[in-house]
Amino acid sequence: MGGAAVAVLGAAATRRNPAPLAFLLSRVVRGLHEASAATAAPEEDKAGNRRPRRSSSRLLGPDFPDSWDPPPISASQTPSPQDAGANYDCTTTIIDGKSIAEDIRLHIAEEVRQMKSAVGHVPGLAVVLVGDRRDSESYVRFKTKGCVEVGIKSLLAKLPGNCTEDEVMDSVSRFNEDQSVHGILVQLPLPQHMDEERILSAISLEKDVDGFHPLNVGNLALRSRKPLFVPCAAKACIELLLQSGIELMGKHVTVIGRSKVVGLPTSLLLQRHHATVSVIHAFTTNPEAITRESDIVISAAGVSNLVRGSWLKQGAVVIDVGTNPIEDPTSDYGYHLTGDVCFEEAVKVASAITPVPGGVGPVTIAMLLGNTLDSAKRIYGLISD
Repeated sequence: MGGAAVAVLGAAATRRNPAPLAFLLSRVVRGLHEASAATAAPEEDKAGNRRPRRSSSRLLGPDFPDSWDPPPISASQTPSPQDAGANYDCTTTIIDGKSIAEDIRLHIAEEVRQMKSAVGHVPGLAVVLVGDRRDSESYVRFKTKGCVEVGIKSLLAKLPGNCTEDEVMDSVSRFNEDQSVHGILVQLPLPQHMDEERILSAISLEKDVDGFHPLNVGNLALRSRKPLFVPCAAKACIELLLQSGIELMGKHVTVIGRSKVVGLPTSLLLQRHHATVSVIHAFTTNPEAITRESDIVISAAGVSNLVRGSWLKQGAVVIDVGTNPIEDPTSDYGYHLTGDVCFEEAVKVASAITPVPGGVGPVTIAMLLGNTLDSAKRIYGLISD
């Protein structure tokens, strides 16, 4: 069986039962690698007993998607105190993201007024929205509302889900050339027929207020360098922790999820704060045990109630980035949001936790507004890096 076939079968099987099959898959892939090396060895021996050089694609590893399974039905039952490691007499701090975001927005609004007075212009934020996903439309609505509250000009290019990739690129190009626009974001996820990386890379580096341009992510990874922009959700997580007086240096932090939107940049930013970082993903063996050793848990897996009380050690700090829409006919929008963390269980174990909604979300939007302001200040020569 070829490596590609193993990868396809393994990815499908792992989605049904991740932990044991992921281990089995790794054994199969390793066996294929060893067999390949053994086949190449005689040829290398004839050439001078050199070991074969591995291909770059093999060293980069197989490109399997992170496809999380929802928690089993049995996990919906609240664990007993001894199973969860909980002390039900402890007092848990609910980290109020709304009030933290409000303070940030007040400062931004004042700086926008000062900019208008100094140069006669205000920052401009342009959003490209493709398709009609309800959650994406909701996020864009909140971002537009945030712009209005602080005096930032907002523009929206809304395209149908069946539009071409070139149409999206054209919208990005127009905003790149518009001097009144200082920040551009493409609302993710994009339809599957589009090359997300190509579109994000087309955004001008100086206007990449979402921080997803390869150069911004690369500079974030290199501690000796400074990115123009840090992804907003990652900034929000760190802001919430610092505003809450939580020490990061030397602490064990587990980040659940490794997407370029949250997990990856958050883990990189935590390392800049000298935290010891573990990253949990869909192929991690025994994620519960790893998470239970952590001082701080940041979850961005996109799976409702994935993290139970039994995943947490007593006194852990929990930042729940998950915003999972659950159908709700009683809601004005037809759904309500839940986090990755089972709040009712975690609140009995954690020393501090963010709620959903009202935790990370408002601060993420405030970080976006702040990035847009910084971009305009840089363009108008009001700050220098």
